[in-house]
Amino acid sequence: MRARAPGPRPHRMPGLLRLAVSDPIRSMYQTVSRYGDVVRLPLAPGRGIHLFCRPEHVEHVLVDREQRYGKAFTYRPLREWIGLGLITSDGELWETQRRLIQPLFSHRQVENLRPLMVAAVDRMLTEWDSRPDGTVVDATGVMSGLTLDIVGASLFGADLTGDRDSVYDAVETLQDAVTKVIKNPLTWVSPRAARRVSPGFRQWDRAKDTIDQVVARVIADRRAGRGHGRERPDLLDALLEARYEDGSAISPGQLRDEIVTFFMAGHETSATCLAWTLYLLSTAPEVRERLEEEVDSVLAGRPPTQEDTDKLVWTRAVLHEAMRLYPPVWTVERDAAADDEVGGWPVREGDTVIVPPYLVHRHPGVWESPEAFDPSRFLPDRAAGRHRHAFIPFGGGKRGCIGNAFAMIEVVLALVMVTQRYRLDLLPGFEPVPKVTVTLRPLHEMAMTLRRRD
Repeated sequence: MRARAPGPRPHRMPGLLRLAVSDPIRSMYQTVSRYGDVVRLPLAPGRGIHLFCRPEHVEHVLVDREQRYGKAFTYRPLREWIGLGLITSDGELWETQRRLIQPLFSHRQVENLRPLMVAAVDRMLTEWDSRPDGTVVDATGVMSGLTLDIVGASLFGADLTGDRDSVYDAVETLQDAVTKVIKNPLTWVSPRAARRVSPGFRQWDRAKDTIDQVVARVIADRRAGRGHGRERPDLLDALLEARYEDGSAISPGQLRDEIVTFFMAGHETSATCLAWTLYLLSTAPEVRERLEEEVDSVLAGRPPTQEDTDKLVWTRAVLHEAMRLYPPVWTVERDAAADDEVGGWPVREGDTVIVPPYLVHRHPGVWESPEAFDPSRFLPDRAAGRHRHAFIPFGGGKRGCIGNAFAMIEVVLALVMVTQRYRLDLLPGFEPVPKVTVTLRPLHEMAMTLRRRD
């Protein structure tokens, strides 16, 4: 084992931190370009941050030695707003939550939700049909509204169509707030105190209140027997009926945290994936034409069924390529609970390890022409032999995204049904820029024109 991974000397850290605050992705690129696939950044005496960028490193940290790594300190600010749900919890609490929720997200159970998803997409398309051809929409906003509608109906039996704008604004505000805290090293010790002295914290509290009011209404409606066309138990039923080993019910605070987690994570990542996919398709006419040909040939105008999934090969390749270039969750961080060795380099207990999907997905040693939009790289003949952790939009290992099957059915459905009836084109002269927050949203509104297909 080598003594210490390459990286900058301590006196260079202030400059690197300033760049990381203003442009985290550029900072990562520059650091890796200078020092290689493994970089150690000195954080404090005896403690460092390690950047690992190869698929083998991902597999080691998230799968082979996952028991040696817990949620990093960077998750603390996120807990201030979404609480201790499945994303932010650790240890025994996480194990209990995962056992409770996992059965609801099996592929068979998620397939049962397909009719609710189809109905939500159809409502959006019917709304579009009432608009003049050439209407300009914000793709990020409309996809967020769609996926919120899907999550509300399918997981919580709730009609959230009237909450689209307020929830979208609240999620954006909260993501900005969390990101500001994470970027400021002075706030890492106490995010709660930092929030109280940070500019705009009242705005952040109002955004949190907006989310909490929606959650409270959903719970109250269920307790009062009001539903949204439910035919089978859903996630909210499972949470309300959950019992711990001593027979006690889930606490009101924990119930709130779990619901907020799925509201924010369940719709935000899928919306971001769909927005970037629509953008990329507008830049590649030949890719979009092939997508339209597949959709028309396989479906002939009807909604996709479970039996169609294997036939929509190009559709899934397009979505995978969009998530490769713009992974909704662009970085994953863990804190080492014990000494370890990754790729021959030492990691000490207390060190922070970063395995960023954004860099893993664009590694030139793994991906040919990594900056290009080329869905064919995900066709079976080209994907064969690729390291299974070279593509990690849903993380990996035991802590991988519990909703990956739900998300893939959702985004395939949405993209196929939109493609059947519409083309969305980016306004001339506009080039989206990633906004690095908790997820990888576009920085500005993604203005696109709606045009009906002939």
